[in-house]
Amino acid sequence: MLARVISSATLGVDAYTVEVEADIQQQLPAFVTVGLPEGAVRESKERVTAAIKNSDFIFPSKRVTINLAPADIRKEGSAFDLPIAVGILAATGQILRDRSDEFVILGELSLDGALRPVPGVLPMAMLYKNSDGLKGLIVPKENAKEAAMAGTLPVFPVHSLKEAVHFLEDESTIRRFEVDADSAFKAAHKYSIDFADVKGQESAKRALEVAAAGGHNIVMIGPPGSGKTMLARRMPTILPNMSLEEALETTKIHSVAGRLPADTALVATRPFRSPHHTISYAGLIGGGAIPKPGEVSLAHHGVLFLDELPEFKKDILEMLRQPMEDNAVTISRAATSLTYPAGFMLIAAMNPCPCGYYGDPAHECHCSTSEIQRYMSRISGPLMDRIDIHITVPSVKFKELSSEMCGERSALIRERVNRARETQLERFADESNMFCNAHMESRDIRRYCQIDDQSQSLLAAAINRQGLSARAYDRILKVARTIADLADSPKIELGYIAEAIHYRTLDRKLWL
Repeated sequence: MLARVISSATLGVDAYTVEVEADIQQQLPAFVTVGLPEGAVRESKERVTAAIKNSDFIFPSKRVTINLAPADIRKEGSAFDLPIAVGILAATGQILRDRSDEFVILGELSLDGALRPVPGVLPMAMLYKNSDGLKGLIVPKENAKEAAMAGTLPVFPVHSLKEAVHFLEDESTIRRFEVDADSAFKAAHKYSIDFADVKGQESAKRALEVAAAGGHNIVMIGPPGSGKTMLARRMPTILPNMSLEEALETTKIHSVAGRLPADTALVATRPFRSPHHTISYAGLIGGGAIPKPGEVSLAHHGVLFLDELPEFKKDILEMLRQPMEDNAVTISRAATSLTYPAGFMLIAAMNPCPCGYYGDPAHECHCSTSEIQRYMSRISGPLMDRIDIHITVPSVKFKELSSEMCGERSALIRERVNRARETQLERFADESNMFCNAHMESRDIRRYCQIDDQSQSLLAAAINRQGLSARAYDRILKVARTIADLADSPKIELGYIAEAIHYRTLDRKLWL
């Protein structure tokens, strides 16, 4: 006998339909899975066999052939366990009322027949917005809220294989799971940290506000313990609030990567990813036999923080250049080529020298000039060319640490950032793929960042006298445009140019 079950799988961040066909033949007992199954799919026969027997059903002593169509795409993961088991039971007539082809069925089976959650349920659920003839999704209980966030087919959570079979025989045994996506999104939008926690470092806070307002990448240079990491971790709290569409897109990536916490249905706050400097190529950019998202994609719509920047391998840092330019990363393999979103804001932190105390009045630096130059040269010019703001973060003085005064709260800073971003959205309304000042190219800078003669003279003096690089010219104008937006000024004034010049620490000849 032959049975057909509808299931789904992911390819990149998108999903596609998989038809699970189960055929039972009167031949010597065997269990064969075809359709390019990977390791976890091939091993499903052991889980399915045990789950069927331990759920008080009969596993056929015949030849069982499972086909996963389309057969030309590799299948991986354990989400096919439940549809395979349901297909076998339907083909052997153990489901009294077989309606397995009317539902999308997903789930991993344990040996006792209980269901475990699977990754990638959100993009799978979003696939069926306009599907005719399908009555709903049958998913593990832990995945129900995630699936319901898609707002497509009705979601029916099940705990076990036996419960799934009873539901297929009688729909009234399980109530449809419902969730208000807007309410869940608003309830999840909370941060546990705040800029008010940071003592001192007002100059650094201002630079981070400018970076957030214009979407600029930023690098912080300072001695150990000056608060660089503390500041970076609070950057998401001042970025514009995520929209529901952004939250769903980010959640899809985390779901496919298997990084979505069990009790979380939606990534409603901007992600903050902070990989260690020993991270591999695949860990940062993404990869694997069947490519999975890396840290640059997990930071989509959020912040990628690289602490101790010069300690990362130079060739790994160079791989950041393409995703920073294109807001996407393409991973090519012999079997497939996948593109993942990677629209992140880069925040980097580093010491000014190998010992960390160059220029710190409280500690003596023992590094030679050549050691400092070698240390700084680990970061290439093309990478630094994509970082608009460089700031120095000095050690915090005792008076500031012991002060009872709290800094400005993130919510107040975020209000100013939101206003600046709204101004930029209006400015770039007719431009494609440009949403903030950081996205401007040279042509756009000439159009939107015009300055008067006095500002032009100051900029020329900074380049000639302070040793600023030529590539700093465009960066200064872009940052000055953002500072003007924060001040709600249509014109880039002299003071804004001066402040933007201050944010080019690494272009000055400090290391000679």
